[in-house]
Amino acid sequence: MDQNLKTGADVLNDGALNHGTAFTREQRDKLGLRGLLPWATSNQSTQVTRVLGNLRRKTFAIERYILLNALHDRNQRLFYRVLIDHVDEIMPIIYTPTVGQACKEFAHIFRQSRGFYITPDDRGQIQDMLANWPHKDVRVIVITDGERILGLGDLGANGMGIPIGKLDLYTALAGIPPDQCMPVMLDVGTSNQALRDDPLYLGYPSGRLTGDAYDSLVDEFIEAVQRTFPKAMVQFEDFLTPNAYKLLHRYRDRILSFNDDIQGTAAVALAGIHAATRITGDRFSALRVMFLGAGSAATGIGDLLTQALIADGLAEAEARRRLWFVDVAGLVVEGRTDLMPHNEPYAHAHAPADFLTALREIKPHVLIGATGHAGTFTREVIETMAANHERPVVFALSNPTSKAECTAQQAYTWSRGKVVFASGSPFPAIGLGDGKRRRPGQGNNAYIFPGIGLGVIGCEPSRISDAMFLAAARALAEAVSVDDLAEVSLYPPLAQIRAVSLAIAVAVAEQAYAEAVAGLPRPADLRAHLAGLMYVPDYQA
Repeated sequence: MDQNLKTGADVLNDGALNHGTAFTREQRDKLGLRGLLPWATSNQSTQVTRVLGNLRRKTFAIERYILLNALHDRNQRLFYRVLIDHVDEIMPIIYTPTVGQACKEFAHIFRQSRGFYITPDDRGQIQDMLANWPHKDVRVIVITDGERILGLGDLGANGMGIPIGKLDLYTALAGIPPDQCMPVMLDVGTSNQALRDDPLYLGYPSGRLTGDAYDSLVDEFIEAVQRTFPKAMVQFEDFLTPNAYKLLHRYRDRILSFNDDIQGTAAVALAGIHAATRITGDRFSALRVMFLGAGSAATGIGDLLTQALIADGLAEAEARRRLWFVDVAGLVVEGRTDLMPHNEPYAHAHAPADFLTALREIKPHVLIGATGHAGTFTREVIETMAANHERPVVFALSNPTSKAECTAQQAYTWSRGKVVFASGSPFPAIGLGDGKRRRPGQGNNAYIFPGIGLGVIGCEPSRISDAMFLAAARALAEAVSVDDLAEVSLYPPLAQIRAVSLAIAVAVAEQAYAEAVAGLPRPADLRAHLAGLMYVPDYQA
């Protein structure tokens, strides 16, 4: 049915069309809604107040998550208005950290399907299945196979909560129209036996598909997308490190795609490091950076940092020498035979060392945690960083909050206020009794990927390059104000994020035009062109 021809209860049951009690008298007559709604008419602001009141009465975050998802299904525009206007309060509910719990409980709280599912049983039929998707101008696809959801591990089909949440942020934070967004679950089974034993589990009831069978299924999906949605950008999300790198390298030069855990995380971390140098006074090209964790997120940051250091004048070998990694076996050094290919460029000449010994000997200016394990930045670690440098920089990037390497309070207290801190999950502002308010910056990929998507839609490039992520990082760093730095915050307030996303989109599109990969002619006013594409969730007459 053409949604423009819907009337009566069909309108109220379509989340994209429903305004609820905000339908005017005239609209109620025109659409056959008289008698189907209470007498009073509300404006959207009143509806927001009602939603917030109901939301705040809920005791648990997961209850708020369920309420907001039900609102999305019932009234899309109101959902996005609540999220945009109250992003500080709502984003932690619909995404990190609550989305982690929502994924763990996904099958138990399931209400209505919002995404697209592919299983091994669908081999040979994916092209036909895509015709079932109700929207025909898909521009952004977020796909996961659920094998490494946040720091929670293999959650199988329950991982669908991640693509759903990411795409909600694309819409709210950068104005990508919701009907251009498509969440996809590559449900190839799970190695999580507890899930397979759960009678309510909704995923493919098998161990994980691997090897050539896995690769060919992904190939079939990508080829089907290229034929069905030729302008779509594909974002790979929460794949286990070997598959994350394999898929990135397999497709990055063939289709419009990127891996958010590798490249998005890298850009937001690079932006934070740039901002931190404005506090510490250190020269960017002179920094030594140490990573605890050597998976896709950490090495992705290392790879983009390498490019940034080269752009700052260093030779590649010297740039890599500035970056040190510690994994479960200790410092990544030459001679180790247990390294994965993405770690080998960072294996430097140095005696084997454990984490603390490496900290004391290498004395990094910046310490980045991407471990997925809580408490790995102990008091001794923070005190060592504070002994090595007057203003050490510490990023505890693992999320959800329960997986953070340390809390903001711990970092500030153990360093006696010296640490410049950022985290992957939100922490509240803190006062230490010295008269200064510290607002921990949240190094969340949400600062980067929505703007990337808007820039891509606005110029339709054939590929997404590393230089575009460097441009995005620079734009984000430039958005950090003097007032932000006074609160030792390395990222702008979330309330400004739509403006930040627009600035990033401009930077990304400018880079695409500079590389001559843009598919659309450059508009006279690029910023106005991109701003004009942004979805605004006001009610239409």
